[in-house]
Amino acid sequence: MRTQILELHTGGSESVTDITRECADFVADGGDGLLNVFVPHATAGVAIIELGAGSDDDLLASLDDLLPADDRWRHKHGSRGHGRSHVMPAYVAPQTTVPVLSGRLELGTWQSIAVVDLNIDNPDRQVRLSFLTSA
Repeated sequence: MRTQILELHTGGSESVTDITRECADFVADGGDGLLNVFVPHATAGVAIIELGAGSDDDLLASLDDLLPADDRWRHKHGSRGHGRSHVMPAYVAPQTTVPVLSGRLELGTWQSIAVVDLNIDNPDRQVRLSFLTSA
């Protein structure tokens, strides 16, 4: 298994960050296998979603509807509504696995790999890419 850590700066606002290119570069010429994408953070997730056509904004709006940034959360440290960031990974899991054939991600036509981050208190993220080859 081969592993790489990506360092991301997601900024001080809610974000959906496309990491498809970095994932594709990591598995290029690697043969067949599985790519696991994992964010080792309690307040971030990984989504396979269409990006750039409004779906990323729709995802953030949906998460805001489902998990409002208000004072209802028992987990109170950090900015207002920070507790929702700790609940979000139950909806947008902190990992995903993508098949790889002949060194290419087997994503659908409109699919991208993105890190979803609602935590405005922590703008720096790591993403662990792990490629398990079949040989």
